[in-house]
Amino acid sequence: MENYVLQMKRITKEFPGVRALDNVTFSVRKGEIHALCGENGAGKSTLMKILSGVYPYGTYDGEILIRGKPVEFKSIIESQNKGVSIIYQELALVEEMTVAENLFLGHDLMRAKVIDWDTIYREAQKWLDHIGLKIDPQMKVGDLTVGKQQLIEITKSLTKNADILILDEPTAALTESDVEILMNLLNELRSKGVTCIYISHKLGEVMSLANSVTILRDGQSISTDPIEDLTEEKIITKMVGRELTELFPFEPHTISEENILEVKNYSVIDRNVNKKVIDNASFILKKGEILGISGLMGSGRTELFTSLFGGFKGKQTGTVLIDGREISIQKPADAIKEGLAYVSEDRKRYGLILEMDIMKNSTLVALNKVMKLKVIDNALEVKRATEITRKMKLKAHNLEAKVSQLSGGNQQKVVLSKWLLNEPKVLILDEPTRGIDVGAKYEIYKIMNELVSQGVGIVIISSELPEVLGMSDRILVMSEGKFTGEFSREEATQEKIMTCATGGKSHE
Repeated sequence: MENYVLQMKRITKEFPGVRALDNVTFSVRKGEIHALCGENGAGKSTLMKILSGVYPYGTYDGEILIRGKPVEFKSIIESQNKGVSIIYQELALVEEMTVAENLFLGHDLMRAKVIDWDTIYREAQKWLDHIGLKIDPQMKVGDLTVGKQQLIEITKSLTKNADILILDEPTAALTESDVEILMNLLNELRSKGVTCIYISHKLGEVMSLANSVTILRDGQSISTDPIEDLTEEKIITKMVGRELTELFPFEPHTISEENILEVKNYSVIDRNVNKKVIDNASFILKKGEILGISGLMGSGRTELFTSLFGGFKGKQTGTVLIDGREISIQKPADAIKEGLAYVSEDRKRYGLILEMDIMKNSTLVALNKVMKLKVIDNALEVKRATEITRKMKLKAHNLEAKVSQLSGGNQQKVVLSKWLLNEPKVLILDEPTRGIDVGAKYEIYKIMNELVSQGVGIVIISSELPEVLGMSDRILVMSEGKFTGEFSREEATQEKIMTCATGGKSHE
């Protein structure tokens, strides 16, 4: 008999009008890292919510065995008591509490009538040393980087004797150094017999980390394979049910000689820390061009473009021109009037009103296009929202659904719908494919191609070097608030970009 620590057999889960899981089987061996892959909406999160007790026994059909014994979890606590712990992309930590307090929140040590703080901090230090984290247990969690918070969340699970860890997109918001720490930690835990279920759209991580990969598609289990039998291309084909001829469907297009956006000697001072975060930056964007912006976290990429869009609280100096005409942007409303659109890297916080429906979100920026005599025309709003969301190939039951109920890829399509309905001249995309599956990425890239063919200028800011290289006509590299490199599509390589991103200069 296989040494399975977890077996989920014939799992079926239905919601009103949709079968989210259809007879899914999923088995994981003890002490392995088992990747769970699939497009958004494939059923990964639903399956893990059943395993972790979010969807209690009785709300689904099928059987779960932990270490060979049937279990019927009616709550999250019951699953945790059996050693199952899920760590979501949105971390469940209290930022105003210390590291030690977070580690033992809900623990017997914190439930005592009189809390022994010396014991709390001593035990916290033991766990931090055990994991290899050089963090003061008395630090507030809110003062840590997102990556360190992620590691604290994992440590918290281990204090509860978890030996089946579920990690949902754990590196989506991490720096490269924090990703490396996380990878090392997971390898260390694997060597100690801890089992990890790893959900990620980053197939490079899956290939380097996982022992086995299970693919879900449309609520069904497609395959489970050892990693040595797979390639990224094979995983993608299984996920989408067809071969993607190219991961980055770049199409040659005609770039105008006209400068649609020109920025000269632009500097930004962050008033909160009285620091110059952008130092004398100059660049141009032409009509019909895709301009890639690369650089490490903290290089100033987001600060530059949020400032140009009027969304950064700081002092700006320099000149900005649209279609050769000098403009002044003090707030986002000014930028929108000038034809700029900005898709934020944090779509849930800055791109969407989560409890509002799809239709209202998609028309939010372009209310003038759904109004008659200064009053919103409901029929016109439905018509415009239907047209733009169809163009985006949005997958939703109806436009009245709340955007909070959509997958990450479909949420991003609603954000794009909102901006494109306003017919912008310049579209700024900040990490546009973060946390979405390969199928949705492909569709977004095709939309980019269509827009530049219509003369829109696109700026794509991305931490994914293959994305920047695969979709850009020209690439600018930033480091410490300055541009340190510029490359044509033909000249650019990962090595050249990284040299510039780490402080070297190149204009080959």
